[in-house]
Amino acid sequence: MTETTERILQMIQQSPTAFHAVETVRNELKERGFIRLQETRPWALQPGGRYYVIRNHSSVISFRMPEKKPRSFRVTASHSDSPCFKLKADPEMQASGAYIKLNVERYGGMIIRSWLDRPLSLAGRIFVREDGGLREKLVNIDRDLLMIPSLAIHMDRKVNQGQSLNLQTDMLPVVSSFGEKGREDEAAEGKVKALLAEEAGLPAEDILGGDIFVYNRMKPIVWGENQEFISSGRLDDLECCFTTLLGFTDAAEKDLEDVVRMHAVFDNEEVGSGTAQGADSTFLQDVMTRIAEACGCSRDEFLAAAAASLMLSCDNAHAVHPNHAEKADPVNRPRMNHGIVLKYDASQKYTTDGFSGAYVKLLCEQQGIPVQVFTNRSDMPGGSTLGNISQAHVSMRTADIGLPQLAMHSAYETAGARDPEYLRRLASAFFIAQPLDFSEVDA
Repeated sequence: MTETTERILQMIQQSPTAFHAVETVRNELKERGFIRLQETRPWALQPGGRYYVIRNHSSVISFRMPEKKPRSFRVTASHSDSPCFKLKADPEMQASGAYIKLNVERYGGMIIRSWLDRPLSLAGRIFVREDGGLREKLVNIDRDLLMIPSLAIHMDRKVNQGQSLNLQTDMLPVVSSFGEKGREDEAAEGKVKALLAEEAGLPAEDILGGDIFVYNRMKPIVWGENQEFISSGRLDDLECCFTTLLGFTDAAEKDLEDVVRMHAVFDNEEVGSGTAQGADSTFLQDVMTRIAEACGCSRDEFLAAAAASLMLSCDNAHAVHPNHAEKADPVNRPRMNHGIVLKYDASQKYTTDGFSGAYVKLLCEQQGIPVQVFTNRSDMPGGSTLGNISQAHVSMRTADIGLPQLAMHSAYETAGARDPEYLRRLASAFFIAQPLDFSEVDA
């Protein structure tokens, strides 16, 4: 296992929700001398300065200012969220006269059965009253707190025959036994708020709202005959998020006179990106515009720089499956530990085209990084990602890339232990490469 892989597994462990993932990014940036900006205040950007801006505590864009007016922007995009369960309001429910379970709803396209019979807990953010106003506080109940139990095979003889699970009846996690204090009239209400208040160190009545998610407590592991695999929750897409972050901060140590380097992490990709902090928002466009204005660019100069820009949309890809090779394309079958995956799709759910794919291959060739190609089976449409969504707001040439993995959208996913180092090196090379002349491309 490389040092990069060890680092990202530690960072994933610290990031049970999108809010915590952004906090992990923030801590890394602060250690590298980046300064936080507030969207609600004017910015005083300096040539060569290092900055970051957070939206909703679940999306973050960091950037290194150029010394001169920018000729182009270099952007990597990834996302902070992963499929999971979210608590509904007043979640406690009495069950079977013996338990208290929690009312939850699905967030994103998860493999539902993968959440059964695993140690789980709660994390997210709460809003508390303070001095007549509100203050946000991140919370993580860092212990095994919940479980969603399967129904025994003796009571469901068809359990191994592909039966579906009902989100409202089969997937509600148990938090405690009912009447555990010896009082059958014990109220179930308020248990979660009390747990969150205890974690935050404040009275329960001070909590006025929040966004709380269920997360898998199983720790990341390295496994395989040659320690060649890693498994963890939230590999999609925190593996790309943190690996490109390391490549970005590596590159930030090197000067480029007229290129703006940007590391963008968006929330809500798993539910369509259509939020104020998603890729289908103005977040990236807003930050780019303010950078250009701080550099003294006219509107025309900004549009010229945007047109000369490049983006890597970084979201993991499907590796060929050991038991279901028939689900993969007959030819393009990525393998774990065999490098960067370029993703192509004729319907443009992935934005890679002839030029952007060739450019990524060129960078990888120069760095000695292996490259693979992913395409869906022609009769099996796949999912979309960040690149094509963000293009509606700020258009630039984009390649969709990722690292190969198995069990995407499971509560516990698997990837290659050597691949993160490849993406870190590619991201670093991408950020320090000289601007391209697109005149021949657009001739």
